[in-house]
Amino acid sequence: MATHAVPGEGPTRPVSVSLHEGTIAALKERIGKRGMSAYVEALIQRQLERDRLRELIEAAEADHGPVDRAAIEAKRAVLRGEAAGAADAA
Repeated sequence: MATHAVPGEGPTRPVSVSLHEGTIAALKERIGKRGMSAYVEALIQRQLERDRLRELIEAAEADHGPVDRAAIEAKRAVLRGEAAGAADAA
């Protein structure tokens, strides 16, 4: 029985990726010469989470129709700490 790989788990191993020189320079400026692997690992894990979330949203919208944009904005207002009336006024 095959095991399912979980991002962030298991042993690490080197892989080769190609990046633009400007990207490498910006990365080194931000994190230094050390820590690049951990930084890139975190970025990839975050992107995988976003990809999976997008897939879940698309599946939910296929089953239930598109999400009401006004409802999304109202929830964002709550997350920003704005009064409920302020979201309705916008």
